[in-house]
Amino acid sequence: MTTTALVWLVVGLVSLAAVLAVLIALIRHLFVLGHAARRFQDEVGPVTREIGELADAASGRSRRIPRGPRSGG
Repeated sequence: MTTTALVWLVVGLVSLAAVLAVLIALIRHLFVLGHAARRFQDEVGPVTREIGELADAASGRSRRIPRGPRSGG
């Protein structure tokens, strides 16, 4: 094996190791992000539902309010 081939082999193996390390870190962060998103949804979900229910109730009340004649210009 020539020196040039040995250098390319070492560079290739080091590059492969670096790419694998980055890939493993990205996958790990993906799981962390998924866990954080799930926790966020668990904490914010009830508040979001309550706001939706209040918005529906307000919309229903506003439909029942009698409207007077509109003033035109």
